[in-house]
Amino acid sequence: MIPKVFKEVIDLGDGRTISIETGKLAKQAHGSVVVQSGKCMLLCTVVSNYKQSDVDFLPLTVDYREKFAASGRYPGGFFKREARPSDGEVLTMRLVDRVLRPLFPKDYHAETQVMVQLMSHDEDVMPDAMAGLAASAAIQLSDVPFETPISEARVGRINGKFIINPTRAQLEESDIDMMIGASADSVMMVEGEMLEISEEEMAEAIKFAHEAIKVQCAAQIRLAEAFGKKETREYEPEREDEALEKKVRDMAYDKVYAVARAASAKHERSAAFDAIKEEIKATFSEEELAEFDGLVSKYYYKAEKAAIRDLTLNEGLRLDGRKTDEIRPIWCEVDYLPSTHGSSIFTRGETQALATVTLGTSREANQIDMPSFEGEERFYLHYNFPPFSTGEARPLRGTSRREVGHGNLAQRALKNMIPSDFPYTVRVVSEVLESNGSSSMATVCAGTMALMDAGVTLKKPVSGIAMGLISDGDSGKYAVLSDILGDEDHLGDMDFKVTGTADGITACQMDIKVKGLSYEILVNALKQARDGRLHILSKLTETIAAPAADVKPHAPKMITRRIPNEFIGALIGPGGKVIQELQKETGTTIVINEDPVTEEGIVEILGVGQDGINAVLAKIDSLLFKPEVGGTYEVKVIKMLDFGAVVEYTQAPGNEVLLHVSELAWERTENVSDVVNMGDVFNVKYFGVDPKTRKEKVSRKALLDKPEGYVARPPRDNNDRGGRDNRGRDNRGRDNRRDDRKPREDKKED
Repeated sequence: MIPKVFKEVIDLGDGRTISIETGKLAKQAHGSVVVQSGKCMLLCTVVSNYKQSDVDFLPLTVDYREKFAASGRYPGGFFKREARPSDGEVLTMRLVDRVLRPLFPKDYHAETQVMVQLMSHDEDVMPDAMAGLAASAAIQLSDVPFETPISEARVGRINGKFIINPTRAQLEESDIDMMIGASADSVMMVEGEMLEISEEEMAEAIKFAHEAIKVQCAAQIRLAEAFGKKETREYEPEREDEALEKKVRDMAYDKVYAVARAASAKHERSAAFDAIKEEIKATFSEEELAEFDGLVSKYYYKAEKAAIRDLTLNEGLRLDGRKTDEIRPIWCEVDYLPSTHGSSIFTRGETQALATVTLGTSREANQIDMPSFEGEERFYLHYNFPPFSTGEARPLRGTSRREVGHGNLAQRALKNMIPSDFPYTVRVVSEVLESNGSSSMATVCAGTMALMDAGVTLKKPVSGIAMGLISDGDSGKYAVLSDILGDEDHLGDMDFKVTGTADGITACQMDIKVKGLSYEILVNALKQARDGRLHILSKLTETIAAPAADVKPHAPKMITRRIPNEFIGALIGPGGKVIQELQKETGTTIVINEDPVTEEGIVEILGVGQDGINAVLAKIDSLLFKPEVGGTYEVKVIKMLDFGAVVEYTQAPGNEVLLHVSELAWERTENVSDVVNMGDVFNVKYFGVDPKTRKEKVSRKALLDKPEGYVARPPRDNNDRGGRDNRGRDNRGRDNRRDDRKPREDKKED
């Protein structure tokens, strides 16, 4: 039986479309869709257990995978099977998760899995921009409780014109690359990178993307109605007790407010809050706690959140005593680690990051091998968040999704400030040593200083700041918080991180938890972030004002030379013999790449000692040396032969030519050693390629004065030597054959 297919088409307004289709694939999933644009196809499924999990959170898993078959390729490596997700896939998972998670009911705790798979790839379509649309559309077709459809869109800008879901080629020309996640009513997530744009330009880009998202949300509703909207499933809600909630709030609110107002440090404050909670629990009997313990804790945290928010809205004060726009104390240091190529410490309040820089050749570039993209990164940043940074002890299970996401944000903040012609591959590693408030922004600041300490010629230094927002929808009050604490990250209505130079924004990450946030508040928050960012930037430049003039003495120096394509083989040598010996002799690393446009060889020479680098450059100069006809050059005798001497140009060692015995002197030379000996240095004149011998010709005698009375030998007359008829033997043409020569007998046939 042919299944009935339901389909909706979204017009992107420039001839491109996105279609959402259901009814054909994965019908046992609770919801499934195929989203297609061009030849790019994503399959998304959602399944949610009907039994609630015994946890107090939503166990949601968002999984995004790209299949190599989608682009007609094999997986790289020894095992020809897709394995752990790449960083690119993890980043897409995070983008989708951050928009979906807040829209499930807070008391819905059934294990839920959303899976998005790239099944067919199109070079002109970036699939991650459609993953959020696919996930939301699949949920709309299921009976899983979900507040409202959402979607995500990428926005770029070329020559001042905004574009929805640009191609990768268009992004190369764009000064904005932002992903926006939103419902029809509210923007919920923003993440991206920019080339020093203003706060107002960023808000305009968000508005533009939101209009496109509204169309995509409407298409999901139409598809669900055509397919037959399922009744939302019933589930067992969390237990509630209004009387108990009021009792706990009455006991906790004022005490929490007082502790919050006391401006204490993180651990002292946490201990005080824990004491209040235990004091409240002590008022209940063992029987009551056995029955209501979970609710008591839940209502306490609710009261704690309300008290801290009210303190900020009513008095403009925060947990550590700062005003809303105040930045915590900052201290910085560079060149802390003696053996790294660059290092720095950035400490802001109770957050500390130690950054290191390592310089290398193109061989150390980060290779990206995904079905949707193949390439390399010459600048990349890795972020590590060990448990001791928050005073915890837990096992390390490899790089977490959070570490991938935070590292990517810091990398995007800095990468466009690395000059395109900077010859090195650059790796930055941030080790978070303390954390209470944005360690990713501390990583940006530490990374900036470490790069400058390493001698990386940054166009401009970059700083970053984490901001928060607390608002009261009823009264219209709101407070924008600069440099938020970890506690403020959880209790606010918006948290966003903004990085940039003195001239504009370079990257951002924003999660908005309140509905209908006005663009006026958003722009005001971004402007306050700019003030804080500039304050932090001033602290960085006080520590290190400009990039170091050169790399450190123990760091490798990099020289890049271009050579014509025809000389690449000579530099490499048979089986790599020449280049391997040269690297061994000079203590350098030599990498040769080919320019895809000019087909020239790009030679990267990396070495700590300048003498070794100079030796490699001399070898290249020797290979490239081309004497000019009529020019005079100094040579050295390196080999003696019977018919001349092999000499090499002193300015191009290894570049050899034969000096024939006839060109040694005006007088007739019987023995080469009568005129020159091994190691002799003298000048010769270059005559180019001799048309008779087809070899290069040089002459020593051409630079000497002719001896007095010298008479040149007359040119040899070839006729004197006799032609074929007078070579001292009988003329034996075909007509002079001996008459008695027997004719050749025919070959007998077998």
